[in-house]
Amino acid sequence: MKSIPEYLQQLQGKSVDQIETPALVIDLDAMDRNIQRMAEFTRKHRVRWRPHAKLHKSADIALLLEQAGAIGHCVQKLSEAEVLASLGVNNLYISNEIIAPSKLRRVAQLAQQLNARGGRLAIAVDSEIGVELLARSLRDLAGNDIIDVFVDIDVGHGRCGVAPGEPAVALAQAITEHASLRFAGLHAYHGRAQHFRSIAERRQAIAQVIEAVERTRRLIVQSGLQVHLVTGSGTGTLIHEAASGVYGELQAGSFLFMDADYAQNERDPAQPAFEHALFIKAQVISADDRHAVCDAGHKSHAIDSGLPTVHATDDSTQLTFANGGDEHGLLHPDNPDHWVPALGSTVWLIPDTATPRSTCTTT
Repeated sequence: MKSIPEYLQQLQGKSVDQIETPALVIDLDAMDRNIQRMAEFTRKHRVRWRPHAKLHKSADIALLLEQAGAIGHCVQKLSEAEVLASLGVNNLYISNEIIAPSKLRRVAQLAQQLNARGGRLAIAVDSEIGVELLARSLRDLAGNDIIDVFVDIDVGHGRCGVAPGEPAVALAQAITEHASLRFAGLHAYHGRAQHFRSIAERRQAIAQVIEAVERTRRLIVQSGLQVHLVTGSGTGTLIHEAASGVYGELQAGSFLFMDADYAQNERDPAQPAFEHALFIKAQVISADDRHAVCDAGHKSHAIDSGLPTVHATDDSTQLTFANGGDEHGLLHPDNPDHWVPALGSTVWLIPDTATPRSTCTTT
């Protein structure tokens, strides 16, 4: 590991009991099993695997995933790509739109750096203005570097993306008008579908996505262009994209840690059995006969997809985590007659992995 703070170095080889709270703790054995299950799944379905680095934001983990078979990584921000590239990650896809000329100059510089060492940079676009500005940034650098460009189509998420069909065809053609840009394929990601709770809802949503992608791909091919790759998917729906025969690359990333929100999805038997691998270690700092208070409040975890759940370590009780503010979490037993954790005891929380905020430690 690189640049580990001294206080964390002192924990190496010691018991998890030595980690002060609150802290994010990765169960490396569970994470490794998740990686192996994902690698086996993608090999079985003969699809490429490009996990999203926004989950972990760690070059060490990114390289570990690539050693297991990942083709490269997705990022949402240019700054994430720059940091990962500086630490040895060479195949990166910015799966988001960038319009600011100052940032696009940095995109061009990053593409030049990666190409020079045998790597590759790709980026998504959803407008002809974005295409023109990207091409201009590469021209201004006065190099011969080529960047892969994916047409981002809106397949139901309602965020970025050009409409499927003819608008996507026009954008693909606009990309080919610039010698520095290579039309690489379609980016089709339905983020909301990842969190539809039932198997039937997710299956129906992705069936509609696949229809839109197939129609768009067919029209682009009829226009005289090749669609080299369709990329997208996430942990919640990966079995459908993998089996579609349309997607050639999966972007699933949350499988690595399996957060509290994904655990609420009805699990399709065809999906690999991913385990929780990321926890918040917290300590009970106050308790009475009704509830306990731990030291992991909102400054220790994100609540984008809801509050953490409490990892069950005692079959005799179930605790519910409730909002206690910035520095406190409230722990309520499922039954007033049940056990309340004692003062000073450890509780393990399963967070939503949308930007956890605690110091991260591995064990």
